[in-house]
Amino acid sequence: MTKGRYGEFGGQYAAETLMFALTELEQAYREAQVDPAFGIEYQTLLREYAGRPSLLYRAERLSADLGTQVFLKREDLNHTGAHKINNVLGQVLLARRMGKKRVIAETGAGQHGVATATAAALFGMSCDVFMGEEDTRRQSLNVYRMELLGAKVHSVTSGTATLKDATSEALREWSRCVNDTYYVVGSVVGPHPYPEIVRDFQRVIGDEIRTEMLEKYGRLPTALFACVGGGSNAMGTFYPFIEDKGVRLIGAEAGGEGVETGRHAATLAGGTTGVFHGMKSLFLQDDEGQITPVYSISAGLDYPGIGPEHAHLFETKRGEYHPITDGEAIDAFEYLSRMEGIIPAIESAHAIALLQKMHVEFKPEDMVVVTLSGRGDKDVEAIGRYRGQIV
Repeated sequence: MTKGRYGEFGGQYAAETLMFALTELEQAYREAQVDPAFGIEYQTLLREYAGRPSLLYRAERLSADLGTQVFLKREDLNHTGAHKINNVLGQVLLARRMGKKRVIAETGAGQHGVATATAAALFGMSCDVFMGEEDTRRQSLNVYRMELLGAKVHSVTSGTATLKDATSEALREWSRCVNDTYYVVGSVVGPHPYPEIVRDFQRVIGDEIRTEMLEKYGRLPTALFACVGGGSNAMGTFYPFIEDKGVRLIGAEAGGEGVETGRHAATLAGGTTGVFHGMKSLFLQDDEGQITPVYSISAGLDYPGIGPEHAHLFETKRGEYHPITDGEAIDAFEYLSRMEGIIPAIESAHAIALLQKMHVEFKPEDMVVVTLSGRGDKDVEAIGRYRGQIV
C-alpha cells in the first residue's frame, strides 16, 4: 500500500482546513505505533475494560441445521455491546496523547456513538455525537444511552437525515474546531489515515479468530462472514487473512427492499467509482456523480459508500460481497435468536442471512466463522413493530 492507497482507492481528498489536522493525526499515530507504553495501555483497556478476547462460540444447532461447522465471533459480548469499542478506545487514547480535550463522532445505529461517549466519560473528555434525525427515531434507546454517558447528541436534519448526513456534519464541525477537537471516525472510511487507523484497531477481531482456530483446531477457517456498511467489523475480521488465499472473505451488504428497486445500500452491487467524504471509493451515485439516497432497515448499514480497502478487495476479487434484503435479515434475526438464544444486531443478521443462502457451498468438515458485530437490544422494538408485535 502506498500512502493511503489500496489499489486505485483511498487517498486524502480533504479541504485545506483539514490537511494540517490529518498530517498531525498521521504523525501522532506513527509515533503511537512504535511506543510500547501506548500499546500496553491499549491492550490493557481491551482486556480489563472492553472484556476481550471476545468468545469464539461453536454454534451446535446452527451447525446441524446448515450442514457445516459454524462459529460465532461474539463481538456482541464486548462492553457497550458491539465491536465499536475496539476502535474507539484506541482513537480516544490517541486523542488524549495529542492533547485534545473534546471528541466528536458520527453514528448511524448509535453503537459507535455510545462507544465514543463511553470512552469520553472514561477519560473525562467532552463529547458531541452527530446522528441523522431519522436514525435518532429508529435508535432512541442509544440516543438516551449517549446522553446518559454525558454526550451531547446533535440531530442532523439535512439530506436523508441518516448516516451520510451525520458524517458530513461531523466533518464540518471538525473543520471548525481542529485545534482542540479529535474526530473519532467510526468505520474504515474517510481521508487517509482514518481507514488504516480504524482497520488496525479492529484487526483484533481477526487476530483472535486466527489464534483460537489454530490453538483449538490446528487450522484456519474455510470462510469468514461479516456484515458491511462502511466496513469496520468486516475489515477487522478479514484483514489478518488477506494473504491466506484458502480462506474466503464474504461480506453481506444492505440490500434493503432489493437492489432492483433502487431502495437499498448495497454499494458493491450497484456503486461506481467516485470521491466523497475525503476518499476515492465506490459509491451509490447518479450519472453526474451526485450521491443518491440509500435505504436499509439497518441504521448502521445505510451508508452510500464503502471503505476503500473493501473496494480494492472487491475489484481484485479477493473479497466476495452480496446484498441481503431487509426481509432476509429480519428472518435471520429471528432464526439466530431461536436457534442459539442469541439476539443479534440487525446489522449482524445480514451476515447470518448470507450464510443461510450460501451454506450449500460448504461441506460438513468445513469451518465457517460469522462475526456478530453487535447485540440486538437496540433493534428489538423496531423489528417488533415491523412484525406487528409491538404497536
